[in-house]
Amino acid sequence: MAFPQNRGRRLRRTEAIRAMVRETSLSTRDFIFPFFVVHGRGVKREIPSMPGNFHLSVDELAREAALVSGLGIPAVLLFGIPDKKDPLGKESYSERGIVQQAVRALKKELPDLCVITDVCLCEYTDHGHCGMIIDGRVDNDSTLELLAKQALSHAEAGADMVAPSDMMDGRVRAVREALDEKGFTEISIMSYAAKYSSSFYGPFREAAESAPAFGDRKTYQMDPPNVREALREVALDLEEGADIVMVKPALAYLDVVRRVRESFNVPVAAYNVSGEFSMVKAADRLGWVDGERAMLEILTGIKRAGADIIITYFAREAAKLIQEGRV
Repeated sequence: MAFPQNRGRRLRRTEAIRAMVRETSLSTRDFIFPFFVVHGRGVKREIPSMPGNFHLSVDELAREAALVSGLGIPAVLLFGIPDKKDPLGKESYSERGIVQQAVRALKKELPDLCVITDVCLCEYTDHGHCGMIIDGRVDNDSTLELLAKQALSHAEAGADMVAPSDMMDGRVRAVREALDEKGFTEISIMSYAAKYSSSFYGPFREAAESAPAFGDRKTYQMDPPNVREALREVALDLEEGADIVMVKPALAYLDVVRRVRESFNVPVAAYNVSGEFSMVKAADRLGWVDGERAMLEILTGIKRAGADIIITYFAREAAKLIQEGRV
């Protein structure tokens, strides 16, 4: 039987050859690790649906963030859980808010670590929605002032970057103008530009105590079947002043990541969300998949689709493997 001269398997024959021709590689610099911060001292409480992730008090956060930084991960993303919630989410923009305390502590202990803060109201409101409720609905325009106040308070605490995740129309412009007006022109914005109304957020909502008390978020988060709409949302956020744009979730939306990468010459982030993380952990515990291999395959797929930045709860595990030369 005559074979063609070109044989694909020649370049797969050994690990050394495969490594030499590998098209996509993971680096610790690709990752952002998310943290959940709570009030108190000495708090390190594992989140049941997210193994290996914890509610952390500020003192414990500083220790954990130092470990993350030591692995070569350049940035963390902070989510705060307040002691008390109210209709306006007042702690979200309080000088004494939990995220504001966390930012100050991290910038004191780890000045070179990039500290990014989530800007949204859902963790702080008693109704669990991402905006102000007026006449039983989430009111877009009145929410913008609160988001701008929240972002400004994070910048004043020392945040390097703010990440509005609420999906209110016009919120990037509102945040950018508020920061610039107070002289924070150097603070960058990573916008959750294409954030879909997804079933994969379940474990996060447990961790952040942010499930809506009524209704859902389909009127402001994106409809999963749409991709052209995502491109419009990204274009609008860039016009309003976003520096980095994000697609969330990642795994079921790799086509969106690719379309955004091909359409815009800006840094693209993808959020490998809690449900994507927890599914792998659950299947690994049951012996249904090799969790380590599945993790690396997923992260590589996100990078291959075009993401420059990957926000992931796998960041520590993946970074350790990279440092050990096992990736």
